[in-house]
Amino acid sequence: MPEQHEQYLQTPSQTVGPFFGYALPYDGGPEVAPPWREGAIRLHGTVLDGDGEPVPDAILELWGADEDGTPIARRGSLQRDGYTVTGFGRAAVDRAGHYSFTTVRPGAPSPGRAPYLLVTVFARGLLHHLFTRAYLEDGDPFLASVPEERRSTLIATPDGDGSYRFDIRLQGEGETVFLDFVGDGRG
Repeated sequence: MPEQHEQYLQTPSQTVGPFFGYALPYDGGPEVAPPWREGAIRLHGTVLDGDGEPVPDAILELWGADEDGTPIARRGSLQRDGYTVTGFGRAAVDRAGHYSFTTVRPGAPSPGRAPYLLVTVFARGLLHHLFTRAYLEDGDPFLASVPEERRSTLIATPDGDGSYRFDIRLQGEGETVFLDFVGDGRG
């Protein structure tokens, strides 16, 4: 009898279509924290294809910890109440590939680590969604393990008071570093 992981192999994904624009965004989706909240930050940028052209129909999801670095597990992500910080947001890009989230600046997950936000990218032509991190500062052991010439693709750039720019390049020169999750049951 085959081992369990061989018996239940993951089936192929199918590409996702242009239905993202009407099926997945929801009111308040990009507002993980209300913009008027003390300590709120903005993470924004552009999703680009391999030729450096904007991707006009991507959806991004954002996951983040609270100011102490503790994962947030509060209800309300789909029904925003205007004051609860839920830790999760979803934003559609505009026709120029731009996105924007409002959230709190996460704390470091543990001593010696740098704060970051988890970003998931869904777009036309991707067989699987992509995972990356938007670090808000350098100096993390994981970042040190990434080749120096690619490290900057994981670091959000401050561009104003409480504002960070994080462009995502799906492939080609300057491609964002994307992450695989090992041990999550997908083989």
